[in-house]
Amino acid sequence: MSKSLPSRADNYSEWYNELVKRADLAENSAVRGCMIIKPYGYSIWEKMQRALDDMFKETGHTNAYFPLFIPKSFLSKEASHVEGFAKECAVVTHYRLKNDPNGGGVIVDPEAKLEEELIVRPTSETVIWSTYKNWIQSYRDLPLLINQWANVVRWEMRTRLFLRTAEFLWQEGHTAHATKQEAIAETEQMLEVYADFAENFMAMPVVKGIKTANERFAGADETYCIEALMQDGKALQAGTSHFLGQNFAKAFDVKFLSKENQLDYVWGTSWGVSTRLMGALIMAHSDDQGLVLPPKLAPIQVVIVPIYKGEDQLNAIIEKVNPLAKALRKSGVSVKFDTSDNQSPGFKFAEYELKGVPVRLAIGNRDMENGTIELARRDTREKTSMPFDGIEQVVLDTLEDIQSKIYAKALAFRQEKTHVVNTWDEFTAKLDEGGFISAHWDGSSETEEKIKELTKATIRCIPLDAKEEAGKCILTGNPSSKRVLFARAY
Repeated sequence: MSKSLPSRADNYSEWYNELVKRADLAENSAVRGCMIIKPYGYSIWEKMQRALDDMFKETGHTNAYFPLFIPKSFLSKEASHVEGFAKECAVVTHYRLKNDPNGGGVIVDPEAKLEEELIVRPTSETVIWSTYKNWIQSYRDLPLLINQWANVVRWEMRTRLFLRTAEFLWQEGHTAHATKQEAIAETEQMLEVYADFAENFMAMPVVKGIKTANERFAGADETYCIEALMQDGKALQAGTSHFLGQNFAKAFDVKFLSKENQLDYVWGTSWGVSTRLMGALIMAHSDDQGLVLPPKLAPIQVVIVPIYKGEDQLNAIIEKVNPLAKALRKSGVSVKFDTSDNQSPGFKFAEYELKGVPVRLAIGNRDMENGTIELARRDTREKTSMPFDGIEQVVLDTLEDIQSKIYAKALAFRQEKTHVVNTWDEFTAKLDEGGFISAHWDGSSETEEKIKELTKATIRCIPLDAKEEAGKCILTGNPSSKRVLFARAY
């Protein structure tokens, strides 16, 4: 614990990488580009899963599971989809190994070549829509609202823990509907679910918008997204919801008999968030001392550290504190009462600060005599001595306050780092400062690509609340009807 983290200001990337490892969230695996999510990191992901899963079920969705392997021919059925994922696919070609007769260890058995190669799923639209063909016959089978929690593989060459790995965990919703309007409503509803989760659980403000054609999901008619701003001024796409139109239904011949006795293709959606949210959580709030976790997602919300000399003092503190810990747990708070004797209180303070525990309570012999206890907040690092009596309610109120204050701080940062510009010179100057840039764009893919080529900035989204406003494109000077949001991004 003696070695401090790198400074965000000096090297943001190194700070992030070191924090992920030192806070025991994840580490690199023996497989290049893959990660091991450690118990503390997985505890945060479990809390994310639990909250999102409840939200999905409240909106009528149920969970299922589909195969990891997809026949190669399935990907060929939707042209834009296969083109979008072709360069990222891992392929299984054989089904058996054997010992090398030349003593070279285990080798692939050339006699065990698959008749059809299998793709390790990069996403599950194709295998799911091939299944829906068997599940859907009439309007009575619709809507079909399915989600799955799974792992996927996208063969990445340049990886970073949580943000971009060859294998990652996620959820993917896949729904089928009788009408275009129902499918669009579903797409928009799930975007709202993601935004609600990001803001009310992650304490991370997001911009809701629509992707440009260049940035749209391969195989979708429209992609909706939530975009967040990290502390280094880069954007991060935190979730997407796709209106698939009838593209996959046509590719896999998924038809239904309507109330009017007409045969038609169903309308589809897909939507997902991944362990990339872990990276967003870290980068949105944490500081040079370690993680700063919103209480709703913290594995340990309150840690109690006794300060004592000898077993008699410890036993007295335990007798005093146990009812408090029990009462907090009964109120739904996760509490760790750390009575271990293998580390000093100072070491424990530093460790729990590094791990982002929102509230730390410390109590020693003098506190016992004075009827007090020390409360430390992780977000502000403020420490206050207060009466022991009534501390339970103070802790509950403090956790709520931390949750709202973390969000308010992130929102203020985003507002400060959102720039409205009207010229190319203003655009390039503000890009170097980091943040979102609200600017006019002429709507052409060519202009979008040229801006990306010149600046490495992309259009993060066309905000849903963007107002009609006559203007001129920052690059071409051509007419534009509304502003879009640019940024450099992860």
